[in-house]
Amino acid sequence: MKRSFPWEEAVVTISLDDSSDSDIEIDKQDRAKRDKKDCSTENLEDITSEGTLIRMAGMYQDYMKRIPIPTFSGSVVPFTSWQGLAQSLKQLYKQPLHYLTNTLLKQWDSERFGSDNERQPLDALVHPVKAQTLIWLTEELHRLTASPYHLAKLWASDPLYHSQIDPSLSN
Repeated sequence: MKRSFPWEEAVVTISLDDSSDSDIEIDKQDRAKRDKKDCSTENLEDITSEGTLIRMAGMYQDYMKRIPIPTFSGSVVPFTSWQGLAQSLKQLYKQPLHYLTNTLLKQWDSERFGSDNERQPLDALVHPVKAQTLIWLTEELHRLTASPYHLAKLWASDPLYHSQIDPSLSN
């Protein structure tokens, strides 16, 4: 995706009357004001930080794609929440879960607040094998299909995104 920058859009004023010198001077002043505004430190920082986030998200996505999804070990892991199960799976299989998977599991846990079975352990409602399978299928989809641009957009809006990324990558 190529984004055009404001300084790439040339504005040319052509005048056929005798006042062309003043028109050119006004056009130069307008262009100088616009260029000064568009090239401000704030805009350059936004462009740079966006590019950095996209590069980081691309490297993150490439890293996550290389990690194989584990085959089921037959271990039944007791759990009370989706995030608790995720933590157990990370420890059991010694691998991180994708940022999008962590975010989704956090959302699923928050959706239980106020429900009739909020205080019930989740493994009493969902069979542990089904829950693990669901997490690994979701993880596989996120590893294979997530867009670095989408990740960068989410990270830009989440100042604590580092907390849901493998610590070895967020340095």
